[in-house]
Amino acid sequence: MISRSADRPVTVTVAAAVLAAQGLLVLTLGGYVAVETLIGKPTDTITSLAVAGFGLLAGAGLLWVAYGLWRVLRWSRGPAVVTQIFALPVAVTLIQSGQYGYGVPLVAAAAVALVAVLAPTSTRALMGEDGRPGT
Repeated sequence: MISRSADRPVTVTVAAAVLAAQGLLVLTLGGYVAVETLIGKPTDTITSLAVAGFGLLAGAGLLWVAYGLWRVLRWSRGPAVVTQIFALPVAVTLIQSGQYGYGVPLVAAAAVALVAVLAPTSTRALMGEDGRPGT
């Protein structure tokens, strides 16, 4: 594990920053839905609370993975890749439905995070010299 920021590759820092930004946004949106559910009159309170809870948990999870990347912890690479792979179809769906203002930034963020976390320097830092766990 790399403990000093001077030893953290720029690519890992970029990936951590993108995931942290995504996490903060999702956490904020989850909080917004929760507040609106509690002070407003949702059509379906249970579903609204479930969406809010999912947003809060997903945001916290993204922040946890971003922290793992920031600390250059091996376990963080897999979840970082998986979350960005899941973000891509969501972004494409947003773009196809005409919501370019949400879809295009999401595609860009997911692409930047994927390229950064899968870069050779990130792989060496997170997985070891030859890219295999346990080395």
